[in-house]
Amino acid sequence: MILKIIFTLLVLIHGLIHFLGFVKAFNIADVPQLKQEISRITGFFWLISGLLFLIMGVLIWIYPDKWWMLGLFAIVFSQVIISTFWQDAKFGTVANIIILLISVLSYGSYNFEKQYKTDVEYQISNTKYFPGEILTDSDLVALPVPVQRYLRYAGVLNKPKVKNMRVVMEGEMRGKGKDWFTFRSEQYNFFDEPARLFFMKGKMFGIIVPGYHKYVNGKASMDIRLFGLFPVEQHSGGVMNRTETVTYFNDICLMAPAALIDKRIKWEYIDENTVKARFVNGGNDISATLFFDDDGRLINFLSYDRTSVSDMKQYPFSTPVKKYASFNGYNLVAEGDGVWHYPDEKFVYGKFFLKEIEYNVSTFK
Repeated sequence: MILKIIFTLLVLIHGLIHFLGFVKAFNIADVPQLKQEISRITGFFWLISGLLFLIMGVLIWIYPDKWWMLGLFAIVFSQVIISTFWQDAKFGTVANIIILLISVLSYGSYNFEKQYKTDVEYQISNTKYFPGEILTDSDLVALPVPVQRYLRYAGVLNKPKVKNMRVVMEGEMRGKGKDWFTFRSEQYNFFDEPARLFFMKGKMFGIIVPGYHKYVNGKASMDIRLFGLFPVEQHSGGVMNRTETVTYFNDICLMAPAALIDKRIKWEYIDENTVKARFVNGGNDISATLFFDDDGRLINFLSYDRTSVSDMKQYPFSTPVKKYASFNGYNLVAEGDGVWHYPDEKFVYGKFFLKEIEYNVSTFK
């Protein structure tokens, strides 16, 4: 935030300085800093350039992802004027270089996130909606009793079957031996043809670092880039495919219980509060144990099929639930942790807070 304020002030001051050319051209006041003569037509160019930077300063806050579009134009316009009056205005080039650098970095983040948006829109276009499909008691018959209780508690009965969902979360994450960093994420999950598109913006040392997790057709990739340009961490392939299959199934269990009627899920009853589930997708065969309380709430998810990308080793993985809340008429997980069960400790690597959720979305938001 402080860096954003400083940058905005730089842009605004740089813009106001351009007004001096207009002031000199129309003899509004004495401008001793500008010794070269400036015609009235050129003075209007100075005025326009200054206005462009002032508008940019506003757009930085109103459209934080797209202000750079005007920024690049303003820089070119400004630099042409500065080059014409190089003797008096050459130091303005320094401000233009700084603004250009930050504009390019902003473009990188925008373009990186655009890939995610394009993928989401493609998946949404392939989602088949059947408005008359309502989830009823007959859909629960094949499920173990603990899962039936959970779906009833979640409030999914007599409501539309779920084809996809959009989720917004906030929270904190960390690696082992590292400090916490805050994040905000948005994701779209699709259930007829399993897919998970997860875009996260983590804040590290005051800098937003975007990351994109993509899981489609049983194949997964993770791409984290500084400013959307410089690779920080990238993974794909067999281990990631299996790991993201666990994550996808975990999303279903915690945030889309209505999708647990999927025939691809094979159930094993253990006791009145515990079941084991097996899920196969795209050659990825994973399983998890689900734990419920006496009220029917899912209170934990445990799988041995997920790999920690920090050291590429497989550890037990769980997501204990800390709180439930009502979202659009559904009782869902509002707060939970992500835990790695290392040989020497249970390590909480993530704290997750559900902020928004909606089902059967038809457009990207």
